[in-house]
Amino acid sequence: MKTKVIKFGIGVVTFFCFTSVSFAQYNKCAGQNRIVEEREIEVIDDESGEATIQVVKQEVAKDTYGNPDGNQYDLAVDGAFEGQTVAVLHLYTGEGFDFELPKKAIEQKGFSVYRWINNPPTPEELEKALEKSCQLWVISSSARKLNEEHIAVIKSFFDSGKGVYIWGDNQPYYSDANAVSKALIDVEMKGNTMGDKTVDIQKNGEKIGLTPNHLITTGLQFIYEGITIATLDDHEDLTPIIYGSAGNLVTAVYEKDNKRLILDGGFTRLFRNWDTAGTGRYVKNAAAWLVNYEFFGDEVVSN
Repeated sequence: MKTKVIKFGIGVVTFFCFTSVSFAQYNKCAGQNRIVEEREIEVIDDESGEATIQVVKQEVAKDTYGNPDGNQYDLAVDGAFEGQTVAVLHLYTGEGFDFELPKKAIEQKGFSVYRWINNPPTPEELEKALEKSCQLWVISSSARKLNEEHIAVIKSFFDSGKGVYIWGDNQPYYSDANAVSKALIDVEMKGNTMGDKTVDIQKNGEKIGLTPNHLITTGLQFIYEGITIATLDDHEDLTPIIYGSAGNLVTAVYEKDNKRLILDGGFTRLFRNWDTAGTGRYVKNAAAWLVNYEFFGDEVVSN
């Protein structure tokens, strides 16, 4: 008996996703890097001419960099966090870094962005603004701009369970990044390592590439590491997210005691080579993860 396949793609039946995450704010593929769908195909028997429908598993279509193509493969559903605000202390604005690209990306998920440019507000103004924010991003410059009162406000915000993203880059562009991360979780970044490469999923235990099956790496099989990057200290409470092509830890997360923080030594990817592998999706996933919906539940989407 011989059979031949006549038609693919009659319909998408379901996603293959092996994850316990099932929040409405997340796509069905949450926590998966390689995303597979079940599709129906029509098979015709050469002898009898009878047609049968079979279900096969296929990877979804990829973009030009090898990542699943389409916002439905991000961590969060588009518009899921409507009404939520990402506060940004944008303390480094050199080289044309205007934050417009990451802003547009995270707005797809419903977030609005409130940003201080070059210099921070007073600690009192920062505290008031953070009362209306679900997370804070700190993009460090080469010299300290945050004082101890600012850091106390940020620590209180972090201790409440609200997410914090700390961005630095090659030496000396981690001055405030280190001041904040030292106060929050006693970790710092250092150094100046040349990157400028795309890395893929970690293989065979090697410390190069993306950590698989974390919510932040949803839909990512390849990511651009940044140009010249800092390296994070190893710490037992940090979960690696991105190891650079040189084997250095570029990005890691802290998720303990209902608190969430991301440390990153490669802020250049927020404005340089943005259209290379994975940056837009990574930024959207990071913002969605920092909402800490697993802790706050409906409280965070009803504010």
